[in-house]
Amino acid sequence: MVGGGPVTVLVVGAALVDDLAHPTRVLAARRTEPPRLAGGWELPGGKVEDGEGAEQALHRELAEELGVAVRLGAELPGPLAGAWDLPPSARLRVWLAVVTDGVPAPLEDHDELRWLSRDQWRSVAWLDADLPVVAALEALADRDDDRDGAARP
Repeated sequence: MVGGGPVTVLVVGAALVDDLAHPTRVLAARRTEPPRLAGGWELPGGKVEDGEGAEQALHRELAEELGVAVRLGAELPGPLAGAWDLPPSARLRVWLAVVTDGVPAPLEDHDELRWLSRDQWRSVAWLDADLPVVAALEALADRDDDRDGAARP
């Protein structure tokens, strides 16, 4: 940006779930770097590169980081023109996704992956930027439960 103002970087992420229509499990990935984020849990993804579309970048990032191919579902829209805030100067767009090929493995940027069942979604130390996205995913799952008549007490 001309004049030294803040540059907004677009980052994409995937809420890798077991079922796009009725998610009951989500994949959490533990960061290894940078040091300020190491040990925190996140939804996998990464930065959109120049000349790359958001969905294309997400497919690339998941192949690089986890060794999987995915089918993207609906986007989980955030409050900032559909995106989520990712301080200090980025915006995050997140899609639901299911694995179509491969088994997720921590190949880059992560040292551990966990499939979390619905009652475990808050059992890991999510990075601050991912907390509102996880809350939106929980709300989506709760709405699905309500529609199915299986709401939790």
